[in-house]
Amino acid sequence: MAEQTTTSGRQPLSFIAGLGGRALRLLDHIGSLWFLLAETAVWLWKGLTHRRVRLGRVAVAAQMVRVGVSSIFIVSLVSGSIGFILGFQMAPPLDELGQTELIPNIIAVAILRELGPLIAAIVLVGFAGASIAAEIGTMVVGEEIEALEAHALNPVRFLVVPRVLATVVSLACLAVLSDLVAIFSAALMCKTVLQISWTTYYLNTLAQVGPVDFLTGLAKAAIFGMLIGLIACGNGLKVTGGAAGVGHATTQTVVQSVVAVIFADLIFTIAFFALKLF
Repeated sequence: MAEQTTTSGRQPLSFIAGLGGRALRLLDHIGSLWFLLAETAVWLWKGLTHRRVRLGRVAVAAQMVRVGVSSIFIVSLVSGSIGFILGFQMAPPLDELGQTELIPNIIAVAILRELGPLIAAIVLVGFAGASIAAEIGTMVVGEEIEALEAHALNPVRFLVVPRVLATVVSLACLAVLSDLVAIFSAALMCKTVLQISWTTYYLNTLAQVGPVDFLTGLAKAAIFGMLIGLIACGNGLKVTGGAAGVGHATTQTVVQSVVAVIFADLIFTIAFFALKLF
């Protein structure tokens, strides 16, 4: 009986200890990302204000082509499908109310404020986030980071800054593409299925949304891109354990980036509503 009591008493304690350990690791990871963000911002500021410190425009452009251009097709495909799906799902209930002409209004708001940036971000997580984490992790395992430091070359300046800039700019551009493709595909569905003319769809869309809706979505996309780039670079730089560590960092990057993007979207949506931007 005494042994059973001791064992049952240890189980809650071990559970609490496990939760505490996870919480501490999470706080440590968030803290390291904040430090990485601060160092990235410092090098970015130096690159913009000091002539001797170059940003590496060629490296930024190469990363944009690598992570941005490669995502165009998938973003277009997913956004087009989402636009069709939204139109089809909204048509029956709105048709019962005789309000099918409201479909363009609802879709425009949903796409510009939320779905456009989210679709682009989730696609970019798969293309850019995983790729960047694996690339930098492989460099860590191959001791290339140590070689850079031995030559007095800061890894954050030469590796992190170009990739974070590339993910920010690429995701902003992909979000605009996602908005356009999703709205066009929804308009095509309304034209072919519901017989809503292009002119009516266009006018209803413009009547519902304005520059603020577009700019808030663009701001979200830029923040999402920064989060994806920082998380990918941060996990890549902390790789240990060889090839297995690279795989673990890649998986962690995808999971953490998706969670961070969704959580950031929640915070920004609440903030925008509080500021009466919506």
